[in-house]
Amino acid sequence: MNPSMINLNTQADEQRGSIRPLKRHFVRMKKNVLLALAALPLMIGIPGSSCSKSGSGAGGNGGGGTDTATAPVFDINSIHDTYDDVAAFSYYLSWGSYNVHDPSIKKFGDTWYCYSTDVGFGITVPPGIQVRKSKDLVQWQFSTWVFNGLPSLGAQFIVSAGGVPNQALWAPYVMKVNAEYRLYYSLSSPTPRLSVIGLATASSPDGPWTEKGLVVSSRNDNAVQTNAIDPTVVTTPAGDQYMYYGSAWDGIYILKLDAATGLAATAGDKGTRIANRGFTNGAYNGNIEGAEVIYNPDLKKYFLFISYDWLQTKYNVRVCRADNPQGPYYDYNGVDANTNVDHGPMILAPYQFNGHGGWQGTAHCTVFDDGNGQYYMAHQGRPGVNSFFMDLHVRKLFWTTDGWPIVSPERYAWEGNATVAKDSLIGTWETIVLDYQVVPGYSAEQVSPDLQAATTLTLTADGALNGDAASKWTYAAPWLDMKFSSGAEEKVFVQNGRDWENKKSTVIFTGLNNTGIAVWGKKIK
Repeated sequence: MNPSMINLNTQADEQRGSIRPLKRHFVRMKKNVLLALAALPLMIGIPGSSCSKSGSGAGGNGGGGTDTATAPVFDINSIHDTYDDVAAFSYYLSWGSYNVHDPSIKKFGDTWYCYSTDVGFGITVPPGIQVRKSKDLVQWQFSTWVFNGLPSLGAQFIVSAGGVPNQALWAPYVMKVNAEYRLYYSLSSPTPRLSVIGLATASSPDGPWTEKGLVVSSRNDNAVQTNAIDPTVVTTPAGDQYMYYGSAWDGIYILKLDAATGLAATAGDKGTRIANRGFTNGAYNGNIEGAEVIYNPDLKKYFLFISYDWLQTKYNVRVCRADNPQGPYYDYNGVDANTNVDHGPMILAPYQFNGHGGWQGTAHCTVFDDGNGQYYMAHQGRPGVNSFFMDLHVRKLFWTTDGWPIVSPERYAWEGNATVAKDSLIGTWETIVLDYQVVPGYSAEQVSPDLQAATTLTLTADGALNGDAASKWTYAAPWLDMKFSSGAEEKVFVQNGRDWENKKSTVIFTGLNNTGIAVWGKKIK
């Protein structure tokens, strides 16, 4: 990273102030790095007429107008890690899966919709929440914005509290309730913890959206409360709704909603804490934020996905589960998620396959299903070669035999769920163990992404692993069980997939070892 990038991040750190452990009156930036991308000093705000949403630039109509040009045949190899050639705002209709951070994805009708934070690589972007569409979760088309500027109710709250709202909306969450579409947004400010989550509604996922009210807020005061950003909502089989939200300060909160209105069931209620993480010498081990909660009706459990650490480097996803939406949620070791320790399993983290720069900042996920039992996880990924680029990753999500979610080591590329033959497993693999090293702090301390690098694994026809006759593998499709002479055991789910690093089809696996650590693999020959 060149000095101008470092200086820019340092300046943004002082401005944001949305990460401060409760017992440390320490102001630190959290997401303004999203708004200060590449090596350019940016001021994020509503652009002038040359790049307004009404569409006077080369990019066309920012409000979702029709492009009459003939679309070329889509080539999956046209998806690159970096995108300098289309980074300019005038090319926003070509952004597709680029410039995506904190996505929320749902399928409405036959179309997938992605709503995400206001970000752009090295440019000024307008505030309003970006919207993209896809028919297949692979090819994405930039569509429009939810708002034409900052929502007035959210902005007025921050101004009335003596702050100045950021010119960007963060971390939306979208859902449909009966015939109504609901969009929750996060609006914050440079004043520490002065933030608000608001609600807008529409009769179509394309809008127009109308502000309905403010759901929950936080202030720069002495109250014990988390930061009011990063909402997600779960609906129980009985129809009750709960919002989970928060970033730093005091962990993840749960707030009961009025399912009829989408607002807080009790006006002014902040909710209660439901998840926290560990401390080292009185300081948080890193950030905790970006909750996502789903209910799996087959397992009859609620799953709480949480993002740990600094968003540009060590960002990773943990998961806990519960029988009740109000918790307690338990981690892999049976520890309550609301205790002050780091929880696992960690099912997604910065990684690096051989011959590639790797991916970091891999968290703040959205988890969803296709209505036919196939689950997916989507999140941002930042290429190791330049971590200011932000790409949408969509991965298949599977379930272990004892009911824990695991995600594919590679992005989704239309692969089906056909059983992989045993003979197809014989050969050389690259495998990654998602290990973890605690580095307490935020951007200033967590400068390394802690990329988990691939090592070589061989499966031979005689059932040996790495040429060691005492290490054995067996296969009962789709589960590959590997028992090493060291005593380690890895039970992994096998699927066909795409080797994105080498642009070819392959076989992949994902699972947990006998200590609850995630393991990934892809066959290379």
